Parts: sequence; C-alpha cells; structure tokens
Amino acid sequence: MVKKQFILLFTSLLASPVSTAVFAQDAPTEAKAAKAMKPARWEGIVVRSSKDESTLTVRKVGSSLEKTVQYDSSTKWVSQEHGRKKVNDIDSSQVKDGDRVITTGTWDKNGVLHATLVSKRLTPL
Repeated sequence: MVKKQFILLFTSLLASPVSTAVFAQDAPTEAKAAKAMKPARWEGIVVRSSKDESTLTVRKVGSSLEKTVQYDSSTKWVSQEHGRKKVNDIDSSQVKDGDRVITTGTWDKNGVLHATLVSKRLTPL
C-alpha cells in the first residue's frame, strides 16, 4: 500500500512541471491574439495620395516618420471638427494632401495600415 502511494506521489510530482511548461507556452499565443485584435491607429498629415493605388502617405505630426495607409471600398470616411461630437460622412475625394487625418485598421507584415476608418480632422472656424 505504501509503495502504491509513493508511486502516485512520484508521478504527480513528475507530471506537474511538464503540465506547467505546456500551459505556459499557450499564454504568449493568447497575448499575441489579443494584441492582434486591438485596432491599429495612425494619425498625422497627408503628404501624398494615390487614387490609383488607393493609398495615403501620412506623416506623424512633429516627426519625419511616414506610414502608408491603404484603403478600399469598405473603408469608412468621415470628417469631424476638433472637440465636436458631430461626425460627417465624406468620400475619399474630400481628403487632400495637407489634411490632418486619424486612421484606424490593421497593420500588415510590411508596415502598411489597411484602413477601416479614415477621419479627416477639421479646424474650427
């Protein structure tokens, strides 16, 4: 009887670190999935736009860092004055070089933001 208890204790002690290591490897995967679900955001001034490629090049305010924002037919376009709640629906032709925009979407592996929303920021009159 004591021998069976000793074997049971020994196997449980042996199995515990193995199971901990297996479950610990799952945690980073879940963290990556949660991070991937968070929408990406980029804001700045439009320095170039290409209707043929459906892209905007946006420079971060106060920096020389530029990112490419790619849009498609599913991208929602809006405009809003700073500090106001009213949001206006617009189309891509109303965003020009020099406009300030806030974009949200997902980053691809090449560092291009695929926009689900482009918000043109209006200056109050």
